[in-house]
Amino acid sequence: MKKSLVLASLVAAVALAACGQKEEAAPAAPAVEAPATAPADQAADAAKQEADAAAGEATDAAKDAVDAAKDAGAAAVDATKDAASDAVDAAKDAVQATTDAAKDAASDAVDAAKAAADAATNAATGK
Repeated sequence: MKKSLVLASLVAAVALAACGQKEEAAPAAPAVEAPATAPADQAADAAKQEADAAAGEATDAAKDAVDAAKDAGAAAVDATKDAASDAVDAAKDAVQATTDAAKDAASDAVDAAKAAADAATNAATGK
């Protein structure tokens, strides 16, 4: 789930960045100038300014999405490291407990063997 969240964030960031970097189409062949081109030029300038502002906002949003994805990735890496460290510690504890149990069992077996040997010696010597 975290991978899909990171992937979705990256796809969104790339899409937003791509939308903000579109080149303007080449202007059509110059038409015969009409006497009132000033309002059209003003409208074109206003549209260009709005497009530039929207592109800037999209770029900022893409940067924020990339930063969020980086932070999420770093948090996932840290969580994985912590979990791996905990697993190693648990494995070490389990090995130590198993070793201690084996030592105790071996000691008990040695004691039982000594007692059996003493009993056999006593039976053989008649004590």
